[in-house]
Amino acid sequence: MAPVKSLSSPIVIAHRGASGLRPEHTLASYTLAIEQGADFIEPDLVFTKDDIFVARHENDITGTTDVATHPEFADRKATKVIDGESHTGWFTEDFTLAELKTLRAKERLPQLRPNSAKYDGQFEVPTLAEIIALAKAQTKKTGRTIGIYPETKHPSYFASIGKPMEARLVAQLKAVGWDSADAPVFIQSFEVNNLKALHKLTRIRLIQLMDASGGPADKAAPSYAAMAMPEGLKAIARYAYGIGPNKYMIWNGVTAPTSLVADAHTVGLRLHPWTFRAENAFLPALFRNGTDPATHGQLSAEITAYLKLGVDGVFTDYPQIGATTVAAFK
Repeated sequence: MAPVKSLSSPIVIAHRGASGLRPEHTLASYTLAIEQGADFIEPDLVFTKDDIFVARHENDITGTTDVATHPEFADRKATKVIDGESHTGWFTEDFTLAELKTLRAKERLPQLRPNSAKYDGQFEVPTLAEIIALAKAQTKKTGRTIGIYPETKHPSYFASIGKPMEARLVAQLKAVGWDSADAPVFIQSFEVNNLKALHKLTRIRLIQLMDASGGPADKAAPSYAAMAMPEGLKAIARYAYGIGPNKYMIWNGVTAPTSLVADAHTVGLRLHPWTFRAENAFLPALFRNGTDPATHGQLSAEITAYLKLGVDGVFTDYPQIGATTVAAFK
């Protein structure tokens, strides 16, 4: 089958930084990703108690920091219902930035990524301001435009506790000169109303995230499957620049690819699927090497297959492989 042309030159998005090689959402992870050729670094944004954006995969920081080893914070452990699911642990919104800065990051998947786990305890939780400063400094240093690709995490939940994200995020980006469709920024969300609100506040490009099952936590659509149908995509195109689908919504590595790329491109939406990871545990059988879940398979071959399907970018935990593969494909 002849390769399908993408709408835009494919980009490499460093998913939580070079998160296959360093603990995710740390300045070390983002810096390595930039050194390895990433076009964009991706921070997941959550709020502190004092309303500062910091980068964590979830507001529950039990699995990504050493908070459990800090006796001074033992009484902060709590159980909360977030997006309909119960979580017990420690949450960013219960800590000031100064308190969070006393914690250190740790590898979330130590069994699969022991080499990254060697860096446990070395790096702080970074703020959005620090990540922006890094991107700007690296742009100047490298001569390449390094962008950021923030995700608003659980915006409905944060709004429900008096911490709406949209205006504050737009203001912080605007303050550094990023408020246009050609700014090196994409803002992404799994929710819908969050993006629609952002669409009214900024010209920055927006990306509607979609998973292979379920639906948005704000209940603004019945399911991601419905959103991925032609009519759903047409609705998304009214407020977003593109979609970030689970890669299996495009192709599962077994049966024929779906029509999602063509359907999205028909209404002008770009596609940035997630997440391309090197470990066998995250690869379709077609691209695995052996049976050990931690062994690295043929990630470059998987990314190439999606590039041939016409995607406009890829989220990857291994940006060097992503950048090398995209460069060879171009």
